[in-house]
Amino acid sequence: MSLALSSPVNGGAQTGFTSPTYTIVVDTAPTNAGKQYAVSAIGGTQVGVDASSTPSRPFTITLSRPAVLRTLPAVNPVTGILPNVPRNTYKVIVRKGVTPLANQAASVMNMTTTLDIPAGSDLADTANVRAGLSLLIGALEQISASIGDTIVTGVI
Repeated sequence: MSLALSSPVNGGAQTGFTSPTYTIVVDTAPTNAGKQYAVSAIGGTQVGVDASSTPSRPFTITLSRPAVLRTLPAVNPVTGILPNVPRNTYKVIVRKGVTPLANQAASVMNMTTTLDIPAGSDLADTANVRAGLSLLIGALEQISASIGDTIVTGVI
């Protein structure tokens, strides 16, 4: 699998953070169809942020692909139409231990990005698959701080 992160990872803009970076180390992924990294050190100004530690306070990112890549079924010989289009689902999951209330035990926050790609489009329409991904990543980067503000304030 060619999905790989290099260390450090430059973080997206967030209110109150200055030049956030995350030093990552290879971790054990839940399945062999994925790669996982743990944050071993925090860079920039991120007051109150901690690196990955005990199981209750992880700071990890997992990149995964389907265990078995699906392909297109045969076209119906009578109608010339595909009976169904299976999907290959890729995921990026960030797990971070957070404190729900002062002096309470940590709880694990999960943030999942799911990329649900119709089988065959990876070959038949690569430009549009890449364009969709480009928009997703660019939009998330552009509104990174706004998403953080919305999560913290509840105001969209």
